[in-house]
Amino acid sequence: MENLLRVLCLYLFFLYSCESSDLSSEEDFMLLAGPLTKQTGESSTSKVNDAFDCSEPIPQGSKQYFRYLQSRGVTHFKVPLSWVQLLPKGHPSQPQQAVVRCYRTLMEQLHEVGLEPLVIIHGSRIPDSLRSSFGGWESQDLLDMFQKYAEFAFLEFAELARSWVMFSSLEGDWEASGASSVQENILKLSRNIYQFYHQNFPEEGEFHQVKGWRITGMNAFISKGHYDYAVAKIRFICHLKLLLFSQVILLIPTYSVPDLRNSYQNVWDKFRDQTEADRDAFLTDSFPAGFQWATSSESFKVEGGWSEGGKGETIWDRFGHQGQAFDKQTADLACDSYHKVDYDVYLLRGLQVNTFQFSISWARIFPSGYKDSQSEDGVHYYNSLIDALIESGIKPIVTLYHWDLPQSLQDKGGWADASIVKAFKEYADFCFSTFGDRVKTWNTFSSPWVVSHAGYGTGEHAPGVKDYVTAAYQVTHNILKSHAEAWHVYNDKYRTAQQGQVGIALNADWAEPADPSKSEDVAAAERYLEFMLGWFAHPIFGAGDYPSILKTQIEEKRAACPSSVPVILPTFTSEEVKRIAGTADFFGLNHYTSRVITHVDGGCVAGPEGVGNFNSSVDPSWSSTASDWISSVPWGLRRLLNYISTVYLQTTKVPIYITGNGMPTENTGDVINDQSRIQYLRSYINEALKAISLDGVNVQRFTVQSLMDGFEGNQGYSQRFGLHYVDFKDANRPRTPKQSAYIYAEIINQNGFGSPKSGAMTRGEMYPHPYSGSLSPSEVPSQSKVVWEKFSHQSTFERKLYHYGTFPDDFGWGVSSSAYQIEGGWNADGKGPSVWDTFTNASDSGIPEDATGQVACDSYNRFNEDLYMLRGLRVNSYRFSISWSRIFPNGRRSSLNQKGVDYYNNVINSLVAANISPIVTLYHYDLPTALQTELNGWENPEMIDVFNDYADFCFATFGDRVKFWITFQQPYTIAWSGYGLGEIPPNVKNPGTAPYQVAHNLIKAHATAYHTYDDKYRASQGGKVSIALNADWVEPVDANNPREIYAADRAMQFQLGWFAHPIFKNGDYPDALKWKVGNKSELQELSESRLPSFTDADKSFIRGTADMFCANHYTTQISSHVINQITPPSFENDWDFALKEESDAPTTDISEQRAVAWGLRRLLNWIKEEYGDPEIYITENGVATDSTKTWDDIERVFYYKTYIDEALKAYELDGVKVKGYLATSLMDSFEWLNGYKVGFGLHHVDFTHTNRPRTPKYSAHFYYQVIKNNGFPTPDDEKMIYGRFREGFIWSTATASYQIEGGWRADGKGLSIWDKFAHTPLRVFDDDVGDIACDSYNKVEEDVAMLKQLKVTHYRFSISWSRVLPDGTTRHINEAGLNYYHRLVDALLAANIQPHITLYHWDLPQALQKVGGWENDTIISRFKDYADVIFSALGDKVKLWITINEPYNIAAVGHGYGVAAPGISFRPGTLPYIVGHNLLKAHAEAWHLYNEKYRPRQNGRISITINSDWSEPRNPHKQEDVDAARRVVEFYIGWFAHPIYNGDYSDMMKTIIRERSLAAGLSKSRLPEFTSEEIKRIKGTYDYFAFNHYTTVLAFPVEYGNLQHYDADRSAGTIADRTWLDSGSSWLKVSPFGFRKILNFIKEEYGDPPIIITENGISERGTIDLNDHHRSYYHEQYINQALKAYLLDGVNIQGYTAWSLMDNLEWATGFSERFGLFYVNRSDPKLPRIAKSSVSSYSTIISCNGFPDPALGPNDCLSDGTSSPNTDDSVNFLGMTLTIADAETGLYTTFALLIVVVLGLICTFFFFFRAKKHSKKNKKMIN
Repeated sequence: MENLLRVLCLYLFFLYSCESSDLSSEEDFMLLAGPLTKQTGESSTSKVNDAFDCSEPIPQGSKQYFRYLQSRGVTHFKVPLSWVQLLPKGHPSQPQQAVVRCYRTLMEQLHEVGLEPLVIIHGSRIPDSLRSSFGGWESQDLLDMFQKYAEFAFLEFAELARSWVMFSSLEGDWEASGASSVQENILKLSRNIYQFYHQNFPEEGEFHQVKGWRITGMNAFISKGHYDYAVAKIRFICHLKLLLFSQVILLIPTYSVPDLRNSYQNVWDKFRDQTEADRDAFLTDSFPAGFQWATSSESFKVEGGWSEGGKGETIWDRFGHQGQAFDKQTADLACDSYHKVDYDVYLLRGLQVNTFQFSISWARIFPSGYKDSQSEDGVHYYNSLIDALIESGIKPIVTLYHWDLPQSLQDKGGWADASIVKAFKEYADFCFSTFGDRVKTWNTFSSPWVVSHAGYGTGEHAPGVKDYVTAAYQVTHNILKSHAEAWHVYNDKYRTAQQGQVGIALNADWAEPADPSKSEDVAAAERYLEFMLGWFAHPIFGAGDYPSILKTQIEEKRAACPSSVPVILPTFTSEEVKRIAGTADFFGLNHYTSRVITHVDGGCVAGPEGVGNFNSSVDPSWSSTASDWISSVPWGLRRLLNYISTVYLQTTKVPIYITGNGMPTENTGDVINDQSRIQYLRSYINEALKAISLDGVNVQRFTVQSLMDGFEGNQGYSQRFGLHYVDFKDANRPRTPKQSAYIYAEIINQNGFGSPKSGAMTRGEMYPHPYSGSLSPSEVPSQSKVVWEKFSHQSTFERKLYHYGTFPDDFGWGVSSSAYQIEGGWNADGKGPSVWDTFTNASDSGIPEDATGQVACDSYNRFNEDLYMLRGLRVNSYRFSISWSRIFPNGRRSSLNQKGVDYYNNVINSLVAANISPIVTLYHYDLPTALQTELNGWENPEMIDVFNDYADFCFATFGDRVKFWITFQQPYTIAWSGYGLGEIPPNVKNPGTAPYQVAHNLIKAHATAYHTYDDKYRASQGGKVSIALNADWVEPVDANNPREIYAADRAMQFQLGWFAHPIFKNGDYPDALKWKVGNKSELQELSESRLPSFTDADKSFIRGTADMFCANHYTTQISSHVINQITPPSFENDWDFALKEESDAPTTDISEQRAVAWGLRRLLNWIKEEYGDPEIYITENGVATDSTKTWDDIERVFYYKTYIDEALKAYELDGVKVKGYLATSLMDSFEWLNGYKVGFGLHHVDFTHTNRPRTPKYSAHFYYQVIKNNGFPTPDDEKMIYGRFREGFIWSTATASYQIEGGWRADGKGLSIWDKFAHTPLRVFDDDVGDIACDSYNKVEEDVAMLKQLKVTHYRFSISWSRVLPDGTTRHINEAGLNYYHRLVDALLAANIQPHITLYHWDLPQALQKVGGWENDTIISRFKDYADVIFSALGDKVKLWITINEPYNIAAVGHGYGVAAPGISFRPGTLPYIVGHNLLKAHAEAWHLYNEKYRPRQNGRISITINSDWSEPRNPHKQEDVDAARRVVEFYIGWFAHPIYNGDYSDMMKTIIRERSLAAGLSKSRLPEFTSEEIKRIKGTYDYFAFNHYTTVLAFPVEYGNLQHYDADRSAGTIADRTWLDSGSSWLKVSPFGFRKILNFIKEEYGDPPIIITENGISERGTIDLNDHHRSYYHEQYINQALKAYLLDGVNIQGYTAWSLMDNLEWATGFSERFGLFYVNRSDPKLPRIAKSSVSSYSTIISCNGFPDPALGPNDCLSDGTSSPNTDDSVNFLGMTLTIADAETGLYTTFALLIVVVLGLICTFFFFFRAKKHSKKNKKMIN
């Protein structure tokens, strides 16, 4: 008010002093900002002397700042010129040109964003040279120089500036000299400059002669923080002699708004007389350039993961769990978007939106609602989402609050409590600071009216409060204040740096008066809007307070209802009014429908209708939707936009963003073909276009609600708003585009309803370099046999070791398809039949379910849907084929079908516009039937010219856009399967000659087409041509056998060389092919070879007719040499080799097509060697899965993960020129002879649905990531870290008594359960037993010598209970057995190695097992007694103890699965839990015994060793798999760790087992319960966490029904990733990353205990190799992960133990699996121990106490005298020194000879006795 009074006084002063002129037009109003300052580059209200003066570069970000000002309604920006900088010497003849350029650039930037410069000629210092020469403004000379300076300024900048001010401030100079003379001089100077300007620049602009004096208080008036200011220009023509004012510029705060009382009437009047035809007329036009197209989602509707990552409960969680939503549905899983960032962003890329609006779950960030509860997992999720959006070129728009308040805040009153304002401010502040560097648009709230109305008024929504008298209005009050505080936080702290904008998204219906002729209905309609929209909009966009209509109506109602007040409206203080007004940078609008409003007397009823005296309804003629409150009334949007623009945005010039618009459909019927949504969206979007184009409303964004179906609040999943259908019955939550998604994408592509966007390829072009040169013919075998020599002797470790790296930047990533498989439209628009049409339409095709390609994927009518998938994948190329009979129905040009041509033109144009390079195959099996009938197809050489004519037409028609051509797809398949076997069309069965003739013609046809392109089109089109060849790899059965190498080479030449050799080498067939066919033909007594010959001219013509090598590869087969039959003549019989599958490779759903990834690398190397190192494109590679496997195709993920990596190895390691990779295929399709029974697609197609809906599979998202990363860059998990473990770190290795000791009956030892188990037939592999094992009972010194060589500090071993207590009790202590352990301990201590003793490592005395073993709870006291004996005997020398090793294996493996001693498996649902229960209690008793009796004097530490794998979800994007992984870990490590470290079994175990037990009809849980005393007794019985870990698994859910079993309780299956290295144990895969994860899990879950890793290692089996690189690799990788956990994560790791010291009896697998660092030669009775190479690598790590950084130079620990590993594998065998392998051979040979001798003796004796008997018989006969 004070400022307004000052303005008024100033105005009256000028009015009194001068004659005023009226404000002439809108041009007399300006919004003024600026100038830039020197320090920050921001607009400043400080003195102009601080202004930016071009003495330094224009500040960064200035242009963005100007754009922001323009968006806020600013029209002009002050640009003070610096006389000092422009003319340092004062004279125009000597300007600083750099400064001139700087000012010009600044003004140009202003123009670019729509701002006008207001140039101040002088606002700072006079050049020093002029002041020293002329003095002050009293000097006429200085005035003359200033006039020259002003003229100079006009000449330089007049074209860029239309508004000028001569002076900004003269106060300093004014006060320095006489006022009178200065005034006279200024007046004269002003007139002169004014005249000069208008004489020389009459059309340029207006000149404000002077802003002359400083008015007291004015600076304070114009320094109002960060408000925008309206500038009123009041013109004066003054007659005073003192000063002439052309204009005075007054700054007025924007919250002073005009009277809006008649605004609704004005808008209504504008549209009331529209005819229905005018109203509904469709506008065919485009939106403005740069228009924002968006879709949206809301956190609680889509995210799921309701308790993941520590997320707090929200009011919607509580609402759902209380059964208040439809059908008692919850949002617990929703769309599972918490795990599906990639899935959601894929959809957005497909849609082509440039913005995505989503909300943050407050409770996911701050579980309690406050910052002190911050969840890093929640922050990580939103960071991942934001980054993924930006990577895909999509602008994130974030809503801070969309209805899901943390329940903890609601418990304190929620939005009705004033304290929430501060909490929201803190939350907003955190979000701005955390995400604001990338998020530039923020909605504080979305539809806050719904929160107030439905959440706290009617109670229909969470939190379900029903209080429309007080709470609803108080909630609005607090929301408005919260919004304002958040806006000011951003404005004050972040706007300058982040350059973003903050607004609010308000929901509003349009209101139509029921009877337009009734003024009361018109007034009621306005009230409706004020009670809905104005309630929030007026405070923010108006005067900072509620609208007067609302306040007046409430006051009237309160007066009318004194006894039952229906409403209490809070009031804002004057400070709050100022704080709220103007707090929005845009107007966000959520609009869905309209209402018909009637005036009524609402009485004293609470709620908007009662208080507002109106009734709302819908017109019955309006189209309905699945929601009662949404009808389709498109024209209401245009009217509402006009209303908003008129009422709220006349002064505050901010844009309107439509932040939500959509409609729901029922979840019934055809959920894909949502025609009602299509009509709704087209109509509403068109109304927005009308508002922009016809009404001038500044709408800049349109947002469709929503991206996908979700949890719709109280309606649950019954109503669907999504552009994408989500199947909420499927745990994968597949997202399938509806038809509306494709329509919306089309609207976006056209930017409205004009013409589609066109484009040219700007990225990802696949332009291969031409192939050139002639090569010598291949030898037999070819020189490329070096590939087998190089790779076939690789170890499994070398072959499978994963390689990380990336392809070149210009690498081509694509997908493929073919015409017949996807197009359908088999007879549409004049298409002719193909041989595949003819074949499949026949009744005897033999294709499963008589499938055909008549419709297939219907791509002929749905290419926009295919394009959607391609955009989602972000491929840069797409390979498809042209249907010959679609463009030439009878195969010849004379039958040209223009509609077919149009189809392919559309395909190609659409691809090019999407920056996707088309790769076009001319022929993919679908020959026009007419040509097969007329010419016998490819058997006829005439086909060469016919094909060339077809190719010529395609080159001419499409070649201006297609730069990559493939003539034929797999000619081998055409020739052999089509004309030899007759399996595929045209089904010719002539295996002896037809394949060769067809191949001959195909090669010639290809060469002819190539030359046609080369001669006619290459120069102008610049494309390339090749042929796609079958290229499976063939591996010899024995790479050491030359004959098998010949056979493998022959197999490659018969398949690949048949076509590649003529084209890429010498124009002729390979000699291997010619010789074999020729010789067989001669043996068949034919006059000539069945293989046609090329003439010399043919060879020259064919040679080099490919610009790159295109290989289709799927599998690898194993070849072996055979001699095939001579007759009948057959291509197959000509081979003389046999093929079989690689039996060790994973199978697929197509027989004889196993996944053998390593073959691809070898193939690529073969092509490099054989064909002159060409550029190679892998044009097909993929795997089939059964059609029942829909979305979760982990097999395909593994396939691509391994195959693409082999291509990467070939590129990076072998130097093969791999230039591109095309995954097969884009989508499931007609798979030839398999019909629709299998699918190769990255996308699932539902062939039972008319619309053929396409849904991305897991593999699609995986492939996108590969493309995005351009390969497989090294993940952080795989990067080595350098550093050391703590001082005193424990380095150890381990063994177990039964596995190494032997002496099974020595010196009084009793039997153990493993003695009995191993001596039971079929229990242990190869009937191995531990009777002798490694004979460690007799080899203490040798064992200690190994330990010394390793340099370990500790040695973990176990005591055989039955060796010390033969019957398991203390009735008899076997001193001999005890003495063995004394000797061992003493020897260790003498070697400075500390013993680490395990009391029990699985070998229970058999005598105790006879009385129930671990099932009998008497075992607890027996174990305690045993422990007492050992503590007493050895405790003075032993400081580290383990009570029990791996209780999980004892309970589950020994007493559940029964594959370990004691081998019990008949009670898997109960016995394991009973045994586990007793194990825990036995451990606790032993711990307490030590703690109370021995610790005080022995001072040792004691714990239990718990083992566990780590578990990852099989599909990390799937909550169900995440849950399964969690169960695996909880039922594994948690089974025993939770009672010891946390007390009692975990809630998860107890709940699951109890519920499953009761469901099966049991009376109680199968899991025993601890008493409260037992819980206390067990909890805390540890001094460190002893942990055994080997591997990681991938988990997924498995449903077992009511089966009562541990596995069924866990309800999870596990697999391994195929890329993980194998070991000698089927269950152990090398997966180091899991080690760090489970160590962190232990830290977080069990209170950060000290951890000693008590086992970790890897096995091998098979041939002995002392160079155990895999073990060195394993230990290095796993130990490094432990180091990461220690250094980076703060895990308290105190020791590491390698398993095992030496090869030993590996339990049920006997001696076949070997874990040892030392090899034990079992062929030598002395069982010598021989170091493997891993001994050296492990001892080096021990010496270094970790991994010294090589960048720091050589380290002593790497060269401290560590002995090299003993690689001398010689052993003594029968007096000879032999290698281990030779000794093994010798042993087997000797054994075999022994068998022969024995058999010989038996035979000798047999015949001897028979002869003797026969002799006796003869004697009797003679007698």
